[in-house]
Amino acid sequence: MTQFINSKENLVTQAIDGLLATSGKSLTRLDGYPHIKVVYRTDWDKSKVALISGGGSGHEPAHAGFVGRGMLTAAVCGEVFASPSVDAVLAGILAVTGDAGCLLIVKNYTGDRLNFGLAVERARALGRKVEMVVVDDDIALPDLPQARGLAGTLFVHKIAGAAAEAGQSLEKVTEVARTVIAGTASIGMSLDTCTVPGSIKEDRIAAGNAELGLGIHGEAGVEQVAFNNAAAAMQMVLEKLAPHFGKGPVVALLNNLGATTPLEMAVLANELADARAAGPVEFIIGPSLLMTSLDMHGFSVSVMTADNQQLAALQEPVALSTWPGVQPICEVQVERLPDGLAPVEPIASEDASTRATISTICDLLESSESRLNELDAKSGDGDTGSTLATAARSLRQGLDRMPLADLTQLMPALGNELSQTMGGSSGVILAIFFNATGDACARGLPIEKALAEGLARVSQVGGAVVGDRTMIDALQPALEALPDGIDKSAAAARTGADKTATIRRAKAGRAAYVPEENLFGHNDPGAEAVALVFEKLAAGN
Repeated sequence: MTQFINSKENLVTQAIDGLLATSGKSLTRLDGYPHIKVVYRTDWDKSKVALISGGGSGHEPAHAGFVGRGMLTAAVCGEVFASPSVDAVLAGILAVTGDAGCLLIVKNYTGDRLNFGLAVERARALGRKVEMVVVDDDIALPDLPQARGLAGTLFVHKIAGAAAEAGQSLEKVTEVARTVIAGTASIGMSLDTCTVPGSIKEDRIAAGNAELGLGIHGEAGVEQVAFNNAAAAMQMVLEKLAPHFGKGPVVALLNNLGATTPLEMAVLANELADARAAGPVEFIIGPSLLMTSLDMHGFSVSVMTADNQQLAALQEPVALSTWPGVQPICEVQVERLPDGLAPVEPIASEDASTRATISTICDLLESSESRLNELDAKSGDGDTGSTLATAARSLRQGLDRMPLADLTQLMPALGNELSQTMGGSSGVILAIFFNATGDACARGLPIEKALAEGLARVSQVGGAVVGDRTMIDALQPALEALPDGIDKSAAAARTGADKTATIRRAKAGRAAYVPEENLFGHNDPGAEAVALVFEKLAAGN
């Protein structure tokens, strides 16, 4: 897989320097590259207890991204998914530890426990006051004697960080950290594995499945489960966490494992907020990138039941953009629509001929969905057919409330209907077209001239003209020929639509951003839709 890196050998050091270069001089590092990669605060007061965490890289923004006032004093970074060396950890301890001492916050992985643990012993031999706590918040394997450390580690960073910032002793800060660890539980779910730089991506998750209870280093999850939707995924995760809810307000940390889009994370947050039956979750951290697994398409939820002091520590502000803060989960606030937004409902009337014409057009657009989508895939995002078919289905369902016998009312009614059901620019363009046509009809113009006036308004507002490779290339010649009969109009529309295949560069619409070689030889989908409509009307004439 192609990635925005220079080489895997200098990936981590360059990423650290990128962080430092954009930190506003609030961070610095030790001069020990490439083996010693330690990031720490430039404003650190050694009279306070130092907090150090770290481990393998690939979990960004953890750990270096949480170095700052109120959280970590220093982060010791290893290579991707590899524990830092004993010397690197010791260097970090010696750099930031004063008389108040230092607490190491370590995730429960063998390499981290050994390297950080030995560094602690060496630091103590040098006269430093050092303690170490091990985070084991993973509940995927409840009977495992050595549970892994996951994103729940961030609870420890934040709450212990607040205690250290307040000037509490090493013994007290350590006690605070251990209490948080004891009350924290985490589990994750992913739809795909991560991509380790320089390695072949493992393809172990079957299509239609998700992996539950996975680690943050690409380890396989406890089980593969059928994936249905976000609601079922969140429900499954919360059911696993429910036994760990205590008495009191539960804080949930919703973590993006790396490649889950913000849109997906917002949906998951909505499901978490709605899942009150799974437990008394009252506060949320995120959804955010907090402790990732490179580009894993997944999420994790960490929970802890917080007392008033812990909640206050979580809510204490910090000068870190990576920390999203804690928010109470609240009911969605909804206000009524402003007056005047909804159009005046027309009085329904019946006209068999008009109904038949509209129904014929709707039939055509629905049956042409795949064809128009395929054309749009050449020049846009492949949804023109679906957009028109959706509008056609909605319009068909609304025919009984349409003023079919009065063109003056029908045209704006069609415009309002399409503006609501089509969305995007297409719906707006057709709304302008039909509303302007209705205005012209109200002034007594015959339908041929009224339609032409509607098209002129579209060109005026949208800026597109014949030759710009839009639906106007077919619609304008069709309307110009309409006084001579529908057959001539259909032929003109077809000629105009086919001519768009020879236009190498679009000057309007999304096709304007598409390379010329993608456009040549393919009709514009909007123009093609217009031609199909006029040909269908001519065939039934």
